[in-house]
This record gives sequence, C-alpha cells and structure tokens, in this order.
Amino acid sequence: MIESGHFNGLARSVETARGVADNDLGVDVRRSPSPLFDLGQMEVNWEADIGTLWAFITPRDRPNYNLGLLRDTMTWQNEAKRLFGEARSPLKYMVLGSRFPGVFNLGGDLDMFADCIERQDRATLLQYSHLCVEIVDKVWNCNDMNVVNIGLAQGDALGGGFEALMTFDVIVAERQARFGLPEILFGLFPGMGAYSILARRLGHAQAERLILEGKVYSAEEMYEMGLVHVVAETGQGEQAVRDYIKTNSQRHSGHVGVYRAGRRVNPLLLDELKEIVENWVDTALKLTDKDLKLMRRLASAQTRLHMR
Repeated sequence: MIESGHFNGLARSVETARGVADNDLGVDVRRSPSPLFDLGQMEVNWEADIGTLWAFITPRDRPNYNLGLLRDTMTWQNEAKRLFGEARSPLKYMVLGSRFPGVFNLGGDLDMFADCIERQDRATLLQYSHLCVEIVDKVWNCNDMNVVNIGLAQGDALGGGFEALMTFDVIVAERQARFGLPEILFGLFPGMGAYSILARRLGHAQAERLILEGKVYSAEEMYEMGLVHVVAETGQGEQAVRDYIKTNSQRHSGHVGVYRAGRRVNPLLLDELKEIVENWVDTALKLTDKDLKLMRRLASAQTRLHMR
C-alpha cells in the first residue's frame, strides 16, 4: 500500500512552486524543476516556468510494471488531480519518462504472471489487470484535467510499456528507442488497451498486424505510422519535450480542445477496457508449459538487463 507519509509537505511544495522564488533548498522553482514528491518507483518534479509536471519511473528491480509501480502510477495521477485540479490551474502539461538507462518500460510482471498461471490464480491476475486499465483510462482522459499528456521514450517500450505510451496525446521518442508488442510470441496478446487504442488510431487491420506479428519497430517507423510525434536524437529527449512545449504552449487550449474532441468522436470507455482485459486473463490461464518457459526466459533477460 502507498503510505500517506510520501505526501507530507506536498501542499507546501506546491505553494512554493506556484509563486515563491526560492524553496527551502535555495532552488528557484520558476527556472528549474522542483522536486514535488517521490513515490518509491516514481519521482515527480514541478517546472512552473513551463507549467509542466514531470514524472520519471525509477524501478527498484526490473524496468517493468510490477504491482508497486502500478500503485505509484495511480497515486501520481490522483495526487496531480488533487493538487492541480482547480479550473484555473497553472498545470498545462504532464510528462512521463523513465530514469532506467535505455528502457522506458518492458511491460508486465512476467514472473508474477507465470506464477499466477501455474497456480490458476485468476483473482490476482484480474486485480492486476483491472488496475492497469484503470490507469489507462485516467491517462487517456488526461485525468479529467485541462492538460496535454506527453510520453517520453528515451529507450525501449515493449509490451505493456508500449501500451502505456499509447495512452498519451503526444509521444516524443529518442532515435534509438524500440517499440513492440511481443506477447503473441508466448501465446498471449496485449490486453491492457493496445487493441483499443491502435484500432482508433490506425484502424483494425493495422492494429491486428502490429499485434499478431510481434515485431519490434524503430522510433522512425513509429513516426511514419503516426504513433510517435517527435523523434529526438539520442540524449536529447527531455530537451525535445521542452522545445515542443515552448513551441506549442501559446496554443495549449486549442490542443486540449482537439484531443478532447478526438476522445469524444471515438470514445474509449473503461467498460470496454475491462471486458478485453478479462478476456486477456482467461487467455493467460490457458497458456502451456512451453509458453510459460518462454515467459520466464524473457523475465530472466529483464533481470540481467537490470544487473548490468
């Protein structure tokens, strides 16, 4: 569970960020990001000068969506709404990136999946997957705030990591980043929003091709498809986000309106996400021993990556 102690002093931090020149550490929060809160596997910084809330994944173990990171992600969304949810909020942009070198996120907790499947533990898989799609619903709908969501991929986004990025209005990717949905390789499919979002953005046929082929794509290929909006050079991702914000901040209200209109024209409802992810759970429980062996091999590869 998330402890309330993580948020001690939050109100003071936000008050400082909104108008006081210097915080207790002597940092001018009008000119550089100011630490707002740390959730254990996610750090959040407020950059008042450009009205941007930066969040970076800081995984304790493998760079995947373990249950703790999911809870931190939900808390990030809830706290952002609590602190900046008023009608005339200074918050204009919310950005999510990762501090793990070369990786945005590698997706679901494969070891946990395999353990649950071996035990036929449907309840735990369902709890995990419902939390995933509740987060997708929040980010897709910009947490019901007047913000533009920006996903920053400075490294690989695979499986659920790619699904997470798809929920953002704008994706900025460094050139070396790779993207893919490998679940089909071990008999599964990406069930936490990929089909729903890809079908809305690319059409059903293209969505199914990406999912069924299990191919890994470059940032440039994703840009050509229209899924990545800005390709930055290696190491320039954060600056590319700042450049995007500075270029477009005067049109912020119009951008919010356009993205909101798109969601209204082709709405994505939580009920749809839950129904699909329950199908994902039922499919997962039917995987063979061979499938589980491959799943565990991929989890081991993620562990080796963490230990480099």
